[in-house]
Amino acid sequence: MQMKGVQFIRHTNSLVSPGLIKQPIVVPIVKAFSPKKKFVARTSGSLSCKCQLSPLPTAQPSNLEISHHDALLKSVVLPQGMVSHLAYNDKLDPSTMKCTTEELVVKIKKALQKPSSQSTKMKLVDEIQRLGVDHHFEEEIRILLEEFSDCNSNEDLFDTALRFRLLRQNGLPTSSDVFDKFMDKNGKFKESLKEDVQGMLSLYEASYLSAEGDDKLLKAMEFTRSHLKQATPSLSPQLQTQVAKSLELPRHLRMATLEVRSYIDDYSRESNHNPALLEVAKSDFRELQSLHKKELAEIIWWWKQLGLVEKLGFARDRPFECFLWTVGIFPEASYSNIRIELTKTVCVLLVLDDIYDTYGSLDELILFNDAIKRWDLRAMEQLPDYMKICYMALYNTTNEIAYRVLKEHGWCIADHLKRTWIDIFDAFLAESKWFNTGYTPTLEQYLTNGVTSGGSYMALVHAFFLIGHGVTDETVSMMQPYPELFSCSGKILRLWDDLGTATEEKERGDVASSIECYMRENNVEMEDEARKHIKQMIRSLWMELNGHLTAPTALPRSMTKTCFNLARTAQIIYQHGDDNRFFSVEDHVQSLFFKPCA
Repeated sequence: MQMKGVQFIRHTNSLVSPGLIKQPIVVPIVKAFSPKKKFVARTSGSLSCKCQLSPLPTAQPSNLEISHHDALLKSVVLPQGMVSHLAYNDKLDPSTMKCTTEELVVKIKKALQKPSSQSTKMKLVDEIQRLGVDHHFEEEIRILLEEFSDCNSNEDLFDTALRFRLLRQNGLPTSSDVFDKFMDKNGKFKESLKEDVQGMLSLYEASYLSAEGDDKLLKAMEFTRSHLKQATPSLSPQLQTQVAKSLELPRHLRMATLEVRSYIDDYSRESNHNPALLEVAKSDFRELQSLHKKELAEIIWWWKQLGLVEKLGFARDRPFECFLWTVGIFPEASYSNIRIELTKTVCVLLVLDDIYDTYGSLDELILFNDAIKRWDLRAMEQLPDYMKICYMALYNTTNEIAYRVLKEHGWCIADHLKRTWIDIFDAFLAESKWFNTGYTPTLEQYLTNGVTSGGSYMALVHAFFLIGHGVTDETVSMMQPYPELFSCSGKILRLWDDLGTATEEKERGDVASSIECYMRENNVEMEDEARKHIKQMIRSLWMELNGHLTAPTALPRSMTKTCFNLARTAQIIYQHGDDNRFFSVEDHVQSLFFKPCA
């Protein structure tokens, strides 16, 4: 694989290009930029001035800055009630916590290894994974999953569905034929099953892992949903809550870290919970929450030093929301650096998205696209003043990531990262041209372009190299064109984005969303009907995505998990905009980063 390297030199604690030092650029001060298009302040967006352009911040905060993480966080405008939870819990002794956790982990490992029924072990593995502590027991779980592959024909509905779900979600082959024994001669699920509510709930959760061709699971989904809704009023309060949560959002579609946070509370209320497992889960979550606060402080320090919001009056100031995206995509504690680096790219992406959506004229956008394709600081000379700082922010942030990967893994990836940004701006420009000419694309045209403009390919390619697993000539070649796995996940993001923001963007006069494209293409008058169709498209895309769980591929499993997490996080971010009964982004930020875990 032949790729150009990235050259950097150290200067004022930043990684900057030599050209930046030789040719300092001063942008004239203006108090406010007047938008070229109708402008309405944005409240959400895609995963998408008088200033002197000094070298942009890329270095780590100093020790003094690290000691003021909380002060930095408090300096940002936070959702009401959040500030009270910012302080770290200094009363906890990390060394004591680690010792206690290790002792408890040993105890749980013995429970996994001791002779017991497969049903008991399957339930324990399910609880461990749901609590997000499976990284402590990877080898034990791997051995047990292989044992679970041997089907037991005498199992009840609950265990059969649990076995199927555990195997498929962990990438092991399994067939929906295991449910044949619960169906009658007409191919329908037996009505007598409705008396087994726990079994029905287990089957309902398993049905959301259906892939293309799993007709039995589609029948299972409709059968269980209908009967669970009917049974809900007569259930015990605890089971009623459990069923209601699953009907609202099945476990397979939930964002991992939010599920951990929620399940810790639910699990603690279960009469037969494992005390050691619960304590390990709480300890891990406290450590993760503390880590997230430190990551946030570093991101906010970088963002405030970057200065885009201060210099550009129209730019979105969303570091918390951007960070929530990356926590959803990379929930593991070990991915701390990846969360930080990818949050930076998403923060910059939002500002650039605002330029294309609401601020820049078409002629200016064409100039910017040309400059991006040249990927040279001299290309900035042709740009309007407000674009210069954006260009340099993107240039330096991207090159810093390329440098990090080169330093840590030895791979020269600058050209790969640059290509993802070129593709994004080509997609942005296509949408701007549609807007300026009044053209409404077909739904297929819109979605193909929208996967790119939504930032999915950019985020996933960056993630592939930052994670560093399975990077070979073969897998690198799969990045161009982008893998189907990336496309499928990106389409789900784009469609959820539209469901959550289409009304707002229509009022602002943006290019038609997938909802409008479908309505015009099919002469549909009712928006609710179009929204229903978009959700059906998302369900079909999830079936396609599920097919990748067990399909042979050269891509590492870490990237499969990343793509699934991207799709899950998109729903969490945008679902409130589609239905305000669901929690908002601010609610999730509060729960994950600032609400103490008792």
